[in-house]
Amino acid sequence: MNNKRVIMVTLIIILGMILFPTIYKIYKENNNNKIKVVEEEFLYQATNCYNKGDCLNNIIYLKDLYDYKYLKEKLSNPLTKKYYDEKSFINIETKEIKLIS
Repeated sequence: MNNKRVIMVTLIIILGMILFPTIYKIYKENNNNKIKVVEEEFLYQATNCYNKGDCLNNIIYLKDLYDYKYLKEKLSNPLTKKYYDEKSFINIETKEIKLIS
């Protein structure tokens, strides 16, 4: 092998070592942000329902938000495109969110 080939192969390997982890990190962060948006919407609408007095319990189910028309469209997992179950809930006091696919 001549020197030019060795240098080119080395550069390709170095670029690969930099690009692949970077692309993977961006992909994972993007997926986490998509899920966070859905969780924040659920939290926001549940808080509205609780503050307006429609939802009286500390635990608010997704079905309650659909029934009281706080959510007009069904929430879905942005990664799998499956709808979340109506038994999914949020605890208003602890802000614990349990989304069931």
